[in-house]
Amino acid sequence: MRSGFTADDVGTQTGRSFLVTGANAGIGFETARVLAARGAHVILACRDADRAEAAMNRIRADVPAAELSFQPLDLADLDQVRDAANAVLAGSRIDVLVNNAGIMIPPKTLTRQGFESQFGVNHLGTFAFTGLVHPHVDDRIVITSSIAHKGGEIDFSDLSASRSYHNWQRYQTSKLANLLHMFELDRRLGAAGRATQAIGCHPGVALTELTRHLPLPLRSMTPLAAPFFNSAAQGAWPTLQAATGVNVQGGDYLGPQGLGEISGRSGPARATRTARDPKLARELWVRSVELTGVDPGI
Repeated sequence: MRSGFTADDVGTQTGRSFLVTGANAGIGFETARVLAARGAHVILACRDADRAEAAMNRIRADVPAAELSFQPLDLADLDQVRDAANAVLAGSRIDVLVNNAGIMIPPKTLTRQGFESQFGVNHLGTFAFTGLVHPHVDDRIVITSSIAHKGGEIDFSDLSASRSYHNWQRYQTSKLANLLHMFELDRRLGAAGRATQAIGCHPGVALTELTRHLPLPLRSMTPLAAPFFNSAAQGAWPTLQAATGVNVQGGDYLGPQGLGEISGRSGPARATRTARDPKLARELWVRSVELTGVDPGI
């Protein structure tokens, strides 16, 4: 019998609520689809209402009784992040927050508040939204990183990429920031006596919409490489384990168990020593509070 977690291991979620960011496509969509099929109420937090509606219709085609709702959320605009958080706080409590939304290797662009887009969306937007809604989350907060974090470095003197920009390097930085955030968040939740836990995950190499910014020669090769990578549905397995796994603990980091953590069933993943550096995580937390104006209060 093969070891590792798949969608088949997700138990009943009836009576539980999950908010999944970026749930209209890719791994977020597959996560929402499985959770809905297990009886959960799933809130799809997405930028585009039409795409969210289309995603909900696709889920309902497979799960007619799916309990779904839409929450507008644009992580590239901190004002909109606050509006979304206020809407969440005004509603019923949620059991699990799944921070899945992100962008990968775009040309250099800036968020509404002027941050380099990958750091701004993947980390600062996630940090701000989580920091605002965490008191409303009863069980788990999932933060999605990447095997790319292993090459990441945090240069506090150039977080805005004003001196230089390399899209892959900035993606690595943002994914390292996600893991530092997760570990520090879990430490702070525990120190505050909260039952809520933070858990990290990564999808390996999954063929999703995030690959749209790859150079054309690489994109043209993806069909040939597909057998060696995860599909979006398989890439969602670590997220589903982080969100629902019965033996998962706060501070766990989960990912595919295949060679190089590229593909396969989900289980324990390896985080770099840098990602586990509590001093660096504290410094990033403080800087993130300054940059976003959001103090999680823990």
